Amino acid sequence: MQSIKEIFKSGKGPSSSHTLAVERACKLFLQYNTECVTYQVELYGSLSLTGRGHGTDAIIRETFAPKPVQVDFYLDWLEDFPNGLLIRGFDGFFHEVASWTVFSLGGGSIEIKELDLDFNREVYPHKSLREIRDFCKQENLKLCDYPFYFEKDLRPYLQDVISQMLKTVAAGLSQTGVVNEKLGIQRIAKSLYMKAKFADSQQQRLYLISYAYAAMEENACGKPCTTAPTLGASGVIAALVYWHYYQQETSRNELVEALALAGLFGNLVKRNATISGAVGGCQAEIGTACAMGSAFLASLEHLPDDIIEYAAEIGMEHHLGLTCDPVGGYVLIPCIERNAAGALRALDSCLLAKSVGDIRKNKVSFDSVVQAMNYTGEKIAVELKETALGGLALEFAKDLKE
Repeated sequence: MQSIKEIFKSGKGPSSSHTLAVERACKLFLQYNTECVTYQVELYGSLSLTGRGHGTDAIIRETFAPKPVQVDFYLDWLEDFPNGLLIRGFDGFFHEVASWTVFSLGGGSIEIKELDLDFNREVYPHKSLREIRDFCKQENLKLCDYPFYFEKDLRPYLQDVISQMLKTVAAGLSQTGVVNEKLGIQRIAKSLYMKAKFADSQQQRLYLISYAYAAMEENACGKPCTTAPTLGASGVIAALVYWHYYQQETSRNELVEALALAGLFGNLVKRNATISGAVGGCQAEIGTACAMGSAFLASLEHLPDDIIEYAAEIGMEHHLGLTCDPVGGYVLIPCIERNAAGALRALDSCLLAKSVGDIRKNKVSFDSVVQAMNYTGEKIAVELKETALGGLALEFAKDLKE
């Protein structure tokens, strides 16, 4: 498995696949091909179908500015992976100097056909949670110790991740106005937070909802956010981190340890299935985020490793089959609301695992539910995997015509 740093990456929203990954690839192309003076970028798959709604063309022009770049959208893509782009660079005589085939893998991660990247190297030798737990037993380690055994420099990196998450939520709570004029969506995180402050019941859950909305409204406006494991699902962990830090007064060091463990579960999904909505539907994004959040909460409660696994398994299992059908191709409907629901479900998954796990051993392993998610993702129709061609997106388009 790759570094946990690849699960938590900060960048501009609204989509890790459509903005963060594309920006990352374009910056690398500029770095490696300094002699080019003009550029062409061709977008394929989901990047083409929902690229305008996600601001993919805008981030490309911003990254190459002030140099000219032509952005084209195509449907026919000859590569096996469904989400990708071609970047071409030309000299002053319009001769092609370099050409890259880039795959946007989900969560802002990229693979370049023509280049080996250091951040894609394998850091962890184990491929499943069963292998990891066997190793931990052999080395007398707890599950939360495992990431730091192989990544000695992970703590300071995760401190920065926590800082960005706290900044993102705080910024979202301070803003009012419109998220998207075309869909008529207002910012409501600040109003939800004020409602929570004066609530007589369900106050903590209302706080959590407001924090998830704050993070996702910032993301939707193209502000800096942190993948966990993607930007489209980044509000779940950000909300839990903010809630624990301010409502539960949890120390940053404790948050770092729990975040590393959450990242480990996200890494396992990425390694053995997918975290890309274009590949596996939203079960791969929100389902993974909820599993990570459930493990995060269970870790902070110092629950045994088998209960932590149970919590993560519940978080994923009850998102199986969840489609990715963003209205208008924006990370708005149902994405923002879905992050708030995911944060609440993480809280409930931890409670369920803790309560039931004391009475009866869980029958479904985390590894098994990840394989089930991968299988389910393969069966989900392509129009329900981040293409905005079906589901809610299609029904909303019908409503607009009526």
